[in-house]
Amino acid sequence: MSLIMTGVGDETGSISNLICYGFVMKSSTGMVNYISVVEKIKINMKLFLITSVNLTLILVVLNINKGNNTHEFEENHSHELANYEMVMDTVPEFPYQKTEAEWKEILTPSQFRILRKKGTEFPYVNEYFDSKKDGIYVCAGCGQKLYDSRHKYKSGTGWPSFWKPIDDSLVVELEDKSLFMTRTEIVCSNCGGHLGHVFDDGPEPTNLRYCMNSAAMKLVNRDKLSEAEEN
Repeated sequence: MSLIMTGVGDETGSISNLICYGFVMKSSTGMVNYISVVEKIKINMKLFLITSVNLTLILVVLNINKGNNTHEFEENHSHELANYEMVMDTVPEFPYQKTEAEWKEILTPSQFRILRKKGTEFPYVNEYFDSKKDGIYVCAGCGQKLYDSRHKYKSGTGWPSFWKPIDDSLVVELEDKSLFMTRTEIVCSNCGGHLGHVFDDGPEPTNLRYCMNSAAMKLVNRDKLSEAEEN
């Protein structure tokens, strides 16, 4: 490629202009001048050295920041671990106790994952999210009464939701800091099984939404439950 250069001070232009543009240049007399190979090599070497120095400085800065971030992460992690241990120390002892092996014998894999491992089922594809059947919802782990179907409502979340438990003593609230947020976990007060979470966006009169997992509960006929309790 060629370029006619004018207004640079002479017919051939200064060497700096030649170097800057890096093109073949034709003078007014038609003579062709080229940037010498030696000059190009010198320029490339200078650029390479400058680039290498800049990259070295960047790597040094990144390593320093990485060290600071690692130290900061370790401090934060230690703090979170201490908080976790402190929270675990405050978890109450529950009356109904079983070993993990015993729980696996009486629970389905889905029930065990949710009740004992604090799992969550998929919305809209669980058993009770849109159920309108009358009855009492009991803990799938120990059978304790939890919720009345009369207190169930359509929350639009895809999980069975209630605006209150049958009695406040039947569930226990625990602080849950998983998934980078703070929520209120709901567990069965008899066996400690994880049921779900409670939120303050429910209907009146409580304005609460007890968002539960279907697999953590069983819907029992109201009359049969009353008969069993009487006997």
